[in-house]
Amino acid sequence: MANIFITGMGTISPQKTWGDAPLLSEVTEHNSERLACVEPDYTQWFDPRQLRRMSRVLKMGVAAGSMALKEANIAVPDAIITGTGYGCLEDTGIFLTKMVENNEEALNPTPFIQSTHNTIGSLIALMLQCQGYNQTYTQGAFSFENSLLDALMMLKDEPALKVLVGGVDEITDLSHTIQKRFGIFRQQPESNLNLFTTGKGAVNGEGATYFVLSGENTSDSAVGVEAVATFYKADEQTLKQGLDNLLRDANLKVSDIDFVLLGTSGDAGIDKTLLDYTVKMFPESSTGVFKHLSGEHPVASSFAFWLAAKMIQEQTIPSIVMLHDTGRKPKNVLIFNQYFGTHHSFILLKSCRASG
Repeated sequence: MANIFITGMGTISPQKTWGDAPLLSEVTEHNSERLACVEPDYTQWFDPRQLRRMSRVLKMGVAAGSMALKEANIAVPDAIITGTGYGCLEDTGIFLTKMVENNEEALNPTPFIQSTHNTIGSLIALMLQCQGYNQTYTQGAFSFENSLLDALMMLKDEPALKVLVGGVDEITDLSHTIQKRFGIFRQQPESNLNLFTTGKGAVNGEGATYFVLSGENTSDSAVGVEAVATFYKADEQTLKQGLDNLLRDANLKVSDIDFVLLGTSGDAGIDKTLLDYTVKMFPESSTGVFKHLSGEHPVASSFAFWLAAKMIQEQTIPSIVMLHDTGRKPKNVLIFNQYFGTHHSFILLKSCRASG
């Protein structure tokens, strides 16, 4: 894969990940069944009249994209690529509820229009007057990874492009009620900081994260994207072979990985397989976790991508993230995510600075 560089980042998550504070210097504790985003004052990006017509996920997505573009010092990107597992759930719920209540008559078309998955990327393009390539990927827990792969392939062909790529998903009262019936999330409120102590299951999460990627290195480029790989219902041998291929393409060995950021969810049964595999494959690497901060959702790997990039950028690993410390500085960071034991992905990030 060609060298791809991160030039701007923006994220809204269940932690205060916006503003000028050091990385995770303020950790937000949630005593709830789900982790809702800590949202900024949106009037710095939107006219108050616009805000009244926008659902929460649209505010989150456009604001995160605006943060990334501002950091990259770009007014309009050449392309916008978004990954979302659920799309605009709030508007979908409103439309379906009104359809039942009104017997499918006299329906307001606005929630239907804004309920589609591509509404987020489309609104960013409309607000920026961006007429370039605009794509939305909706492949469940691979949505962000596929968005990232699309961006990497595009930049391999045209390195000068500036591509805005991200992942967005939200929780609503209706969606959370339905998901709880499936038994995939915890049933009682408890602290997210205790997620990995009980092993009772995952906690529902949400977030919006965007990045500006370019094939051109600049003096401000601190982090490069080396490779992405996804595996569906893969066994250990398939994952090992996939990792070997990924590292070979990046001209790295397993021992070169300084830090592995794991997508353990809080479900002891699923997490044990991931942890056992990591101990076996990365005996010399430090390891850490992130879903007690973001919650579990289809594009949680976009939060991990932001977290890994910030750790490389600032050359620090917050104690709230660290699981096993070998004392190594995070120069080569591997994100090893899983979604309920069926979707696995590797994303490899690398420091672009010789000094680390």
